[in-house]
Amino acid sequence: MADFPRTKIEDVSVSRLVMGTNWWLGFSHTSKAKDKYIQATMGRREIADIMEVFLNAGIDTAVGIRPDEMLADAITDAEDRTGRQVLRITTPHLEIAGTPEAEAENERILDDAKGTGAFACWPHQQTTDALLDRTTRTIRNMDKYCAMIRDRGMLPGLSTHMPEGIRYADSSGLDVVSYIQLYNAIGFLMQMEVDWVHKIIWEARKPVLAIKPLAAGRLSPLPGLAFAWSTIRECDMVAVGTSSPDEAREVIEISLAILERRRPDFELQTTRSKASVED
Repeated sequence: MADFPRTKIEDVSVSRLVMGTNWWLGFSHTSKAKDKYIQATMGRREIADIMEVFLNAGIDTAVGIRPDEMLADAITDAEDRTGRQVLRITTPHLEIAGTPEAEAENERILDDAKGTGAFACWPHQQTTDALLDRTTRTIRNMDKYCAMIRDRGMLPGLSTHMPEGIRYADSSGLDVVSYIQLYNAIGFLMQMEVDWVHKIIWEARKPVLAIKPLAAGRLSPLPGLAFAWSTIRECDMVAVGTSSPDEAREVIEISLAILERRRPDFELQTTRSKASVED
């Protein structure tokens, strides 16, 4: 199998399909019970097994990397098995109070972010959207945080749930290399209609990383990925979380089939209700 198609974030080549980390770290967007189940069943070996599948397919980019010993060990294991390096995008939450204590804490947070081995640091939606000012059409203080990220040798970007974030960053000339934006066919967690977010993605000056393409499990992979890949640009990316090596293989095959305009080759689930259409 050829490596998965790639794009560029500034001068760094990255895979267009990106490994999401929510289903490894316990953020299901479903229920507390589901979060607890993920945390109880996902460990170093399980994560490394999934990452190995992605890396062997040339999908070497992961988003949501954080200072977490288990995750760091799993990445090392997957890299050792495949001989490929994981390109890490970290999305830390910064303190926005503006006090000397908060700024000192941000120095520590960004130092820890650098310590994960990340090449890119895109402050989390919790930070970005709290600073977004619709009156001035700016993202307050984000230029300062972007400079702090650059100073640590990482590429600055934004993670946002508010489509205005892309618009305001572009119009103000903010030093960012890419954007993380919610995007899925049913509008899950999105703050504007899907067609409006589609327009904003297509007009963005930098590549966009679409997250939640399967709406945290509310869409099955074929329709969810078909919509995402078919309605973004060739420079854009899609992040998908998976909870097993087989899910990773399925997501990769479906994505490649959509991009290559062919029928995906994967085994469908079998239930008694399908007996009437089976050969």
